[in-house]
Amino acid sequence: MPHTLVKNVDFFVAALSQTYVSALQLDPDGMYTEVGTGLVQQFTDEYVRLKRFDGSFSHYARDITKFQRNKD
Repeated sequence: MPHTLVKNVDFFVAALSQTYVSALQLDPDGMYTEVGTGLVQQFTDEYVRLKRFDGSFSHYARDITKFQRNKD
């Protein structure tokens, strides 16, 4: 069951535990679509930076992106 990350503490725990997080955004049909996956490297109240599998980084705005991790 996916767990949605909302609070700063959620992102902090995901970063410390090196948990892969999915970034989801609404598509034109109003459905959430995965736009990225990676490890939380940095976060602020405005954005989250994820380190992808290939070592590159992506930044996602927290106000338009939903972040989820899979519970173990």
